[in-house]
Amino acid sequence: MTIDIETFESTPADELRELSNPERVLRFLVTNDDKAFKAAEIADRTGVAKNSISTVLSRLAERDLVRHKGDYWAIGDEERLRSFSQYRRATERLNDRYGREDADEWREYAPETRHPNADDE
Repeated sequence: MTIDIETFESTPADELRELSNPERVLRFLVTNDDKAFKAAEIADRTGVAKNSISTVLSRLAERDLVRHKGDYWAIGDEERLRSFSQYRRATERLNDRYGREDADEWREYAPETRHPNADDE
């Protein structure tokens, strides 16, 4: 995926790593914040697989990072997007400093929970 020269010049090297699918979509929509696109076009323009784009867009919409109307998608609320971006950067800095969390280790110490629909015995 190509990036514009302004992004290249202003973005720190660690942020120019291979982007995740949601990051690709958000970057594309932020760059084109004056337009709305069909999912297939977003897939084509971002390199996200067409069979994955609906899931990516739906998850971003659940977080209010993108908007959806009819067949079209656009970037979401600017303040919400800024908040998400700050959270992501903070998480990456903590991961760099202390290492990534191990989900299996968390599960080992997590309290046992029951599924709400589980039958009582």
